[in-house]
Amino acid sequence: MTDTKQPPETRVVLPVDPTRRTEIDKQRVPMSARPYRLLALVKQDAVVRIQKEPDDTVMTWPHLLSIEFLAAGMMSIFLLLMGLFINAPLEELANGNVTPAVAKAPWYFLGLQELLAYFHPTVAGVLTPLLVLVGAALIPFVDRGNLTATRPSERKTAVILFTLFCALGLTLTFVGIFFRGPGYSFVIPYLPFFENSSPGLHFSL
Repeated sequence: MTDTKQPPETRVVLPVDPTRRTEIDKQRVPMSARPYRLLALVKQDAVVRIQKEPDDTVMTWPHLLSIEFLAAGMMSIFLLLMGLFINAPLEELANGNVTPAVAKAPWYFLGLQELLAYFHPTVAGVLTPLLVLVGAALIPFVDRGNLTATRPSERKTAVILFTLFCALGLTLTFVGIFFRGPGYSFVIPYLPFFENSSPGLHFSL
């Protein structure tokens, strides 16, 4: 009796019917046809990468908050002095039978009211505010020197135009508050040696 070895069983993979191939079957590529690449091993510098901070930054405290605290203190002292030395008396009780005097506009509209003393209402009340708004919107298109600049010293054109606008508005408001009296006439407050001086500010015209 001879001992004959049975050949090992081999697994036969039948080809897939092309009409029944799935996406997985389409991605199956023989080992001999797969391209391989050797990748270099790059060593990482650190587990946590720390980015370098900008050199021109400062801490909020004490650099920023100390300046803001100083500005708030100076403004509080200024308002206290205004309340002590400027006479702003209350008027009498309202009487429906008596028409009150025409009051001044609020301080944020006194600049426009001051313009009405020099120009036609159409110019002072319509054209001037429209030109201011349109001009403020056009400032970024006029100042095209350095579009990526973030410092005021690098945007001189825009800063100069906006400063002129603020200076003009504050001057008109300042004149309307302090130097306009009854009938919207020009007066000089707190200087009795002038002929048109007044003892205080006027809130009605």
